[in-house]
Amino acid sequence: MEVSHPESEKYGKHWSAGDVVDMFAPSDETIEAVRSWLMQSGIESDRIRLTSSKGWVEVTTTVEEAEHLLQAEYNLYGHNSGKEHVACEAYHLPENIAPHVDFVLPSVHFDAKLTRRDSIEPARSIGQPGAGVGPKTAGKLTSALPTDLSTCDEYITLDCLRALYGLEDTPSSHSLNSYGIVEYTPQAYLQTDLDMFFANFSPTLYGRSPYMVSIDGGYAQTEYQGFEYNGESDLDLQYGMGLVGPSQIVTLYQAGDMVEGASFNNFLDALDASYCTFEGGDDPTQDATYPDPYPGGYEGPEACGTAPLSNVISTSYSYDEADLTVFYTARQCAEYAKLGLMGVTILYSSGDYGVAGNGGLCLNPNGTQTADGTMFNPTFPGSCPYITSVGATMVPYGSTVYEPETACEEVIYSGGGWSNYFAMPDYQKTAVEYYLKNYYPDYPSDIWNSTGQSRAYPDISANGANYCRCCMLLILVDGEFELVYGTSCSSPVSGAIFTMINDARLAAGKSTIGFINPTIYTPAFVGAFNDITMGDNPGCGTNGYNASVGWDPVTGLGTPNFPKLLEAWLALP
Repeated sequence: MEVSHPESEKYGKHWSAGDVVDMFAPSDETIEAVRSWLMQSGIESDRIRLTSSKGWVEVTTTVEEAEHLLQAEYNLYGHNSGKEHVACEAYHLPENIAPHVDFVLPSVHFDAKLTRRDSIEPARSIGQPGAGVGPKTAGKLTSALPTDLSTCDEYITLDCLRALYGLEDTPSSHSLNSYGIVEYTPQAYLQTDLDMFFANFSPTLYGRSPYMVSIDGGYAQTEYQGFEYNGESDLDLQYGMGLVGPSQIVTLYQAGDMVEGASFNNFLDALDASYCTFEGGDDPTQDATYPDPYPGGYEGPEACGTAPLSNVISTSYSYDEADLTVFYTARQCAEYAKLGLMGVTILYSSGDYGVAGNGGLCLNPNGTQTADGTMFNPTFPGSCPYITSVGATMVPYGSTVYEPETACEEVIYSGGGWSNYFAMPDYQKTAVEYYLKNYYPDYPSDIWNSTGQSRAYPDISANGANYCRCCMLLILVDGEFELVYGTSCSSPVSGAIFTMINDARLAAGKSTIGFINPTIYTPAFVGAFNDITMGDNPGCGTNGYNASVGWDPVTGLGTPNFPKLLEAWLALP
């Protein structure tokens, strides 16, 4: 991705949506070869349609015609979720056509993995309470609200973060700048929570709300309240909005209705219309279907290209790689690459369970996930090479904001490790190889991906412990705050910092920073992150990996040093 590499002449010259469609579209030769074959096989031209993304040829046929065309036998297959799927066990293409076609749907492809953990929860359940993601609470704040930096080892406030990362100035907000935060219904913020938080920590934002973009019927529901419904969204918005200040509008992408919910694919559909049909489109056994077929659901059309892009998009949710098939994750990862080409910075939290997956589940040799598993369980999309994965740090007790942080080892552990699905990208090879050479993990090779050839994460980290979050339920009872932990905290904070950098670059007449990974791993950015060298990320019956000098699979390259990052990015074209 030359537009993301600082040594390329094309750095910062991001693509338009049309450029991306054209680049990923098949050649005219391929389209004509497939069309001619279909017509020669008896399919009239009015039953052949090229999709808007140019990636698919849609054909209207009977089952009998399809079986003859593909030398296949179709059947109706059932899944224990109640879903049914038309498929075949094999199909055949002419020798001269096969090179032009990646695959045919419906066919042998069942993208749903039938043994997702020990349940059948689909990807669209990501926002449901008990999904194993989201921030964790250590309980109520029992003392007076912090008013200065002396208690940042106990309570992290906006001022603590500003001091930790050198955020001295509030951006003026360039008209082209934008910051988006993604939430999945029924997770939702409460305006009263925002008001209470801002009244105490950022008075200029009192009464302010994010700009909501509804996706597939998403809305800020108030029917269900409490930490398990409001904790994530409240946290993301209180700190994301609080750091960028009142001049910068923050976009809230609220995805999914109360019945179906939404998956990351549903969100990506709304950003990019071509993704709705890319490589066959979404998987109905994993992703939500709209219009919602269930009573009380959203009856409007599926959101395809309806949501505006933001320059930086932060998401504090994640799956485990093992929850999903290789095809499902690869298709989604490719979409993140496309967004990067268009100048969008995509951030995902790396997970809160160290080397284990969500809920502390680990892998077994047979591919299942259980609490007593022994194999490390990487998260997704953190393991995708085209997003920036964000781990968590903390201010050690007894330390100040002017001393080094450590990896988060209170309540949660920073997610990190090596992917089982994705190869190591070139941009991180030098950094990761240094770690493996000097701090090689002393574990059997059969419990982690020890090949040295797979994607390593996280890329960076930020504070993820002791955040003061206002909870409506507690306000109603006794007016108290809660202490919150997680990479759920780290991602929106990092997103706010990169939004400030974009603001400065746009004011200087430059492009947004876009996909940042190829840049932040270069020598020019050495020292632009605060190296974290203490702590580990336990899980799966082990102490996990160790934080170390340089990149490590606990805190990545370290935490942002805003003045140095700003100077380095302003030096780029």
